[in-house]
Amino acid sequence: MTDASPAKLAVIVCSTRPGRVGDKIATWFHSRATKKGYDAALLDIAAFDLPLYNESRHSRFGDYEHDHTKRWAAAVGQADGFAFVAPEYNHGPSPALVNALTYLGPEWAKKPAGFVSYGGRSGGLRAVQATKPILSALMMYPTKTGMVIPFAGGLVSDAGFAATEDHEKEALGFLKELSELATQFKTLRRETS
Repeated sequence: MTDASPAKLAVIVCSTRPGRVGDKIATWFHSRATKKGYDAALLDIAAFDLPLYNESRHSRFGDYEHDHTKRWAAAVGQADGFAFVAPEYNHGPSPALVNALTYLGPEWAKKPAGFVSYGGRSGGLRAVQATKPILSALMMYPTKTGMVIPFAGGLVSDAGFAATEDHEKEALGFLKELSELATQFKTLRRETS
């Protein structure tokens, strides 16, 4: 038995630092998703004001004590798949992303996730590779496709992200895979619960 409702995707801004460019890239990616008919929410880790992980019980139980965690869990729990718009800091993921992942357990499990990564020459790929083991530990399924944006700072202005034709193609391919996997995993979660 399959669920006819479309999979819900979450586009997550993973940088919280002042002067970031990820919010503009995420806004662009989210607009591509919605224009193509995907059910997508835009979530900004900064808006949840998560302190350094401070839950007393392990996140795998989903038994959260703090309101900030409960708000974060409610937003993440509604999604069937995730697109992390993620920078690379010191060849690794942003501390905000690692912290946000650490806060939750069941809300991430059995769901696909991929990256719109950005940075300098590497386009954030080292951060993506460093984050994938965390996703696996949380029982998430990393996508094969994604987006890579080298030298992203030069493509962002007050007007937003100036995507190239290649960025557009990458975005659509990534969205297609993420949505298909999210739909399949949604069925799997229902059948195994």
